[in-house]
Amino acid sequence: MTLNTLSPVQTLTILPGTTCTGDPENFTEITIHPGDTISVVGPTGSGKTAFINDIEVFAQGDTITRRKILVNGSEPAEDLVRDPSKKPIAMITQNNKCLADLTVEEFLAMHLRSRKMEDKGIITSVIDLANQFTGEKITERMHVSSLSGGQTRSLFIADAVNISNTPIILLDEVENAGIFKDRVIKILREKHKTIIFVTHDPYVALLTEKRIVMKCGAVEKILTPAGAEHATLTKIAKMDSDIMKLRERIRSGELLTVSREIEA
Repeated sequence: MTLNTLSPVQTLTILPGTTCTGDPENFTEITIHPGDTISVVGPTGSGKTAFINDIEVFAQGDTITRRKILVNGSEPAEDLVRDPSKKPIAMITQNNKCLADLTVEEFLAMHLRSRKMEDKGIITSVIDLANQFTGEKITERMHVSSLSGGQTRSLFIADAVNISNTPIILLDEVENAGIFKDRVIKILREKHKTIIFVTHDPYVALLTEKRIVMKCGAVEKILTPAGAEHATLTKIAKMDSDIMKLRERIRSGELLTVSREIEA
C-alpha cells in the first residue's frame, strides 16, 4: 500500500494487553497503515469502545486494558499526544454535543481560529462534504445544538477531514444516526484516511477490509475476508438501500402498505 508521506503517522501499531480475566490478549500486534478500513465488532460490553479509546489516547500500558500504541514503531512524540492541533486522530461518537449556541458557520470558524487557519473557503467545503453524508441538508445558519444526530455526525466527520485533517478517524457506532455509511467510507478512502469503525451494523462490517472481533475486553480474532464475503456484501447492500428508502418515505409521511412494498 502506498503510504501518505505528508502524514506524521505511517504506521500505527497496537500491542496486546490483557483480557477481562487478566490473561494475555490473543495476538502479537496489529499494524495499521494509511487508508486501511477496519471494523471492530462484538457483543455489548466486549471492549469495542475501550479498544478505540486506547488508540485515541495513545495508551502506554496505563489504561485498564494494558495495551500500548506505537506510532511509526515507537512511543508517540509528546506533541502528538498533548497538542490538539497536532494530534493525528479524530474520534467521533454517538454522544458528541456542542454546548455553545453557535451556528454551523460560527462553530467551524471557531475551529479554524483555534488551528490558526485563515481560509474561510474551508467552511463551505466542510458543509458541502457533510451534506454528502446525510439526507438532511445542513446550512451555515443552522445552530449546531439543533442539528439531528445524523447531521451532527456528518458535520463532525467532514470537519475532521477538512479542518482537523487527521489521518486517522475513529467512529463509534455512528451508523445509528442514519448517515450514508457507504458514502462516508468511499470518500474517506479516496482521501486516504485510516478509518476504524466500532459497529453492530453488518453492512459497515462487510464494507471494511479487516474485522477485529472483541470478547471479554480483548481482541478475540482478526479477520481479513479478502473478497470472500463479496456475494454477501452485495445482498446486504441491496437490503440496506431498501431500508434507507423506506426510512425516507416514512419521514416524508407515507403510509407503507404490504402490497406496495412487495412491488418495490
